[in-house]
Amino acid sequence: MKIDRLIGILYVLLQEEKTTAPELAERFEVSRRTINRDIEDLCKAGIPIQTAQGSGGGISIMDGYRMDRTILTSKDMQMILAGLRSLDSVSGGSYYGQLMEKIQAGSSEFVNGRDSILIDLSSWHRESLAPKIETIQDAIGLKKTIRFMYYSPDGDMEREIEPYYLIFKWTSWYIYGYCLLRKDFRLFKLNRMDSIMHVAFYDGNREVPMPDLSSEKVFPAKSRVKALFDPLMKWQLVEEFGVDSFTEQDDGSLLFEHEYADDEELLSWMLSCRDKVTVLEPERIREKLYQITSEIAQRYEGDRE
Repeated sequence: MKIDRLIGILYVLLQEEKTTAPELAERFEVSRRTINRDIEDLCKAGIPIQTAQGSGGGISIMDGYRMDRTILTSKDMQMILAGLRSLDSVSGGSYYGQLMEKIQAGSSEFVNGRDSILIDLSSWHRESLAPKIETIQDAIGLKKTIRFMYYSPDGDMEREIEPYYLIFKWTSWYIYGYCLLRKDFRLFKLNRMDSIMHVAFYDGNREVPMPDLSSEKVFPAKSRVKALFDPLMKWQLVEEFGVDSFTEQDDGSLLFEHEYADDEELLSWMLSCRDKVTVLEPERIREKLYQITSEIAQRYEGDRE
């Protein structure tokens, strides 16, 4: 976007004593004519830019116009770069990489030492997530609705929304927007979305509340599970729920009690634990597990005959 490029050019000029139009054109992947127009726009905005022709010439900002970087410490810059790297891990373009280069270009003496924080937000789905995130970011910037196929436990359905926030939460990416079907704000998981496309412009005058991302709001508890786990499952309980989520029994088994929001997710988790868990409550989950495992046993018994 042009505003991003103008900010980038200004930052380069603030960090470097002098540069040239060809160098800026190559850095921002645009034509030299576009860079010349950008310089004119910056001049119109009151930035004191001067140009010099011939050998040793170039583009620079007049002496005395400098940004004081003392408000940022080396640690501050490391945190900024760590945040940009995390976004770059799910970026389908070169924007964040270029932005990091701009920051580091004039700060080599300011940012030193090895990176102490490395964040990768791409999980297992980088190839599919990056284009989705880029399409949604563009739609938010352009104020365009997006249409997509959504796959959920309630079935497959085409949705169209006004997108407002991209959110990383609970180890996954979500889009928060106004659903034109439900006439309300909804949260959609990107991994369940497919065939995302821009549709139509919207006015952007809707009052948009900040999304309530508390677990109690998004995943309201429906019931409470009580189960006995094999001691070999201690690491998983600690990883998922913490060291205080269970009580060790005299025989070494782990008594686990916790509220949960969805029967299907609980069933999936219990089945993934195989024979290392025994559900004590609620009774309907016990009955459902018995039904599922019986059907599985029958299927494989039939294959062996």
